[in-house]
Amino acid sequence: MRKKRDLPEKICATCGRPFTWRRKWARDWEDVRHCSERCKRNKGKRQEPSPERRSQGSRSPT
Repeated sequence: MRKKRDLPEKICATCGRPFTWRRKWARDWEDVRHCSERCKRNKGKRQEPSPERRSQGSRSPT
């Protein structure tokens, strides 16, 4: 059995997040471009990070 860290990884074409290989994608892993059905439906729109995620990176120490 393979460990999750040993599985191949790709970047989602819609949201830009990394995702790993899944057994259901075994036959067509080369053609998989989206991490989820939601990203596949919204493929024409580039998703912006949520305000919550956006603010996490810009916090300054007090």
